[in-house]
Amino acid sequence: MRVVLGVSAGIAAYKACELLRLFTESGHEVRVVPTRDALRFVGEPTWAALSGHPVTTDVWDGVHEVPHVRLGQQADLVVVAPATADVLARAAHGLAGDLLTNTLLTARCPVVFAPAMHTEMWEHPATRANVAVLRERGAIVIDPAVGRLTGADTGPGRLPDPAEIFEICRRVMAGRPRDLAGRKVVISAGGTREALDPVRYLGNRSSGRQGYALARTAVARGAEVTLVAANVSLGDPAGTKVVRVESAIELRDAVLSAVADADAVVMAAAVADFRPAVRHDSKIKKTSAEPEPIDLVKNPDILAELGERRRAAGPGAGPAVIAGFAAETDDVLANGKAKLARKGCDLLVVNQVGEGLAFGTPDNAAVILAADGSQVEVGRGPKEDLADAVWDLIAARLS
Repeated sequence: MRVVLGVSAGIAAYKACELLRLFTESGHEVRVVPTRDALRFVGEPTWAALSGHPVTTDVWDGVHEVPHVRLGQQADLVVVAPATADVLARAAHGLAGDLLTNTLLTARCPVVFAPAMHTEMWEHPATRANVAVLRERGAIVIDPAVGRLTGADTGPGRLPDPAEIFEICRRVMAGRPRDLAGRKVVISAGGTREALDPVRYLGNRSSGRQGYALARTAVARGAEVTLVAANVSLGDPAGTKVVRVESAIELRDAVLSAVADADAVVMAAAVADFRPAVRHDSKIKKTSAEPEPIDLVKNPDILAELGERRRAAGPGAGPAVIAGFAAETDDVLANGKAKLARKGCDLLVVNQVGEGLAFGTPDNAAVILAADGSQVEVGRGPKEDLADAVWDLIAARLS
């Protein structure tokens, strides 16, 4: 596919070199269109060498080819990374003072902005208004990451990891619908750990990959995503607000806080059913005697609690759609249907787990059961395929 990579004048411009490499190594033809000041950070020879195409900022270069029109018309994707506050403002107001803004005006393909700027600039009402305008027009504006900025500053405004920006763009180029635009969704991912002592815990094998696939796909479909991650070592999905937790109790608190104004919640995390009744303050020592039995107590059933809270609040309250996951080792479908009836959720994704299945693997297979009695079978494939199937059903219910 033909990709236009716009680069604006921010210190994060150097990271766009990696994004360019990811596109070209995946077989895409990329034309880099920097702003004039962006070349103060990364020079024209670098962009030309990495893309294999000449680079210019001026609408008058190669004027016989009408580049200010042709680049946007012929592109399958335009992505601006980093997108500064200045470029977001000019794009929102339809200005066309250079080749990049001309390209944005003529593009009829999906457009993705990956902002990067200081926190005060990102949080300024003018920037927030410009982002809202661009999103309303159908552009995908990826929320910046939280982290170290230029100098000693830290906060929201950091360019997301280029590999994560590429993952969003890859999903956009695959034709993902924008049916979650304007929606707020909450996703849980990973596996909880229940402390036995300062060293040991009871846990499970969940890697968080399915939940992260759900998050990336939701961003590509336009959603505002809060991701509650339990003990996940994966890179943060671009455009998501990540809340890190460890135990089931912490996960419950984070989810209940996040769903207050959410349209949908997907509980993909593997939450421990039990936790040790006593957490020892120091490491349990090995002695010659047999170890003491570990007494367990039940953890809260977060999925069931979400359903109960929605029912108690009445029509129109709480998330419009509640979806859960049920990992089973045997009698998968029968156990799943029984859980769906108990949990009070709208959708339940039932999948078989075990040696080499689901946990820690790049693929998954499942049956998605619905409260209305319907079911959708998703064959084994990449976890993003299952994620899309889940969002298809959620988007249909939200509409």
